[in-house]
Amino acid sequence: MKRTYESGESDSSIFFVGKEIEHTPAYGKTTLFVVGLQSTETIAKHLQGCEHIFFGANHSFAPAGYIEWKDWERMIEFFLQRDYLCSLDIPISHIEEFHDNNLSEYNNFIPQIRVPIPYIKLWNYNTMLKIDDKDFNATNPGVWTHSLHKLMDRDCFTDWKQYSNDKVLK
Repeated sequence: MKRTYESGESDSSIFFVGKEIEHTPAYGKTTLFVVGLQSTETIAKHLQGCEHIFFGANHSFAPAGYIEWKDWERMIEFFLQRDYLCSLDIPISHIEEFHDNNLSEYNNFIPQIRVPIPYIKLWNYNTMLKIDDKDFNATNPGVWTHSLHKLMDRDCFTDWKQYSNDKVLK
């Protein structure tokens, strides 16, 4: 994800701070955004005044195998156990194996499932989004269908311009 800030700095930073602007339970909170796997000590030194930590910023959550999954889990759990509100940006490609960990058991954890839908405005008014199962009657009690048009409610929308107010940390 390419981001350029008002200062002219680009997306190469690992840590940045700003208000949570996506409409999650952390909306409006001062947030430390963390790109990739980092040491808990380094994260902690950047937390001054932050109420929320957003892990996997810039689409960086992409564990390659069991060991990396465990590293992500330990990193996030460290802060959950210290009562920080923590989010993780989870790509749809990692949904099935996500529940092999216990992060969702924490009340202060916000899993954010990222489902890219390119060119969303080109879909017609009748388009539906179906939340399905991996197979017929495999793990869910059924399916849910939602109007794509209704899901694009303006109260849930965050314009790309709003992402430019974060402060890059060194």
